[in-house]
Amino acid sequence: MTTIIRNTMGNKTFFIAIFSLLLAITASLSGFAEAGEAKSASGPTSQFVQKLGDTALMSLTEKNVSRAAREKRVREILRNNFDVPTIGRFAMGTHWKEASDAQRKEYMDLFEDMIVQTYTTRFEDYSGQTLKVDGSTVVGAKDSIVSSQVLQKDGPPVNLEWRIRNKDGALRVVDVVVEGVSMSVTQRSDFSAVIQHGGGSIDALLTSLRERSKKMASNQKT
Repeated sequence: MTTIIRNTMGNKTFFIAIFSLLLAITASLSGFAEAGEAKSASGPTSQFVQKLGDTALMSLTEKNVSRAAREKRVREILRNNFDVPTIGRFAMGTHWKEASDAQRKEYMDLFEDMIVQTYTTRFEDYSGQTLKVDGSTVVGAKDSIVSSQVLQKDGPPVNLEWRIRNKDGALRVVDVVVEGVSMSVTQRSDFSAVIQHGGGSIDALLTSLRERSKKMASNQKT
């Protein structure tokens, strides 16, 4: 079975993947535009990202929390801060238009579960990384790019850029770029490979996601 997520990050840098959620997981709908305003370290988008980081640290790294409770917290943070529907549609690419309503619904459910299961596990391995927000730059009418770094105890800082979109008056993450690599583009490429290896069938992706979900759930019981 083709691997869905590229597990290229070890425990030392898992925090990067968390905030990328989007190894996965996020959607870059267009290229970065030219900045419309000077970078601001205290603007609403910068504060949004810093609060997201602080909330995740406080809520998800707490010891003696059950797996079920931690998964619930991850899901709440995901839904409240990320534009999951946009992210999921982008990750499926052009195949979204080919999918039936039933396939789309199952895919979105499995996609969210994949994210929740993956990052619940990674937060269980937290080892002291912190997020430092440097500032934000307005791009286009609705988006801002927030620059930040993941600071590690035993390694160099890792650069992250968050694409934040104002959607219906609420700020949501739609992409995270880690050291110049878009997590949404990476995920889209992986999903496309699964579909292509399955003869172009969307069911191949759904099957892969189902099997992955069952395997992760089984591993938690052992």
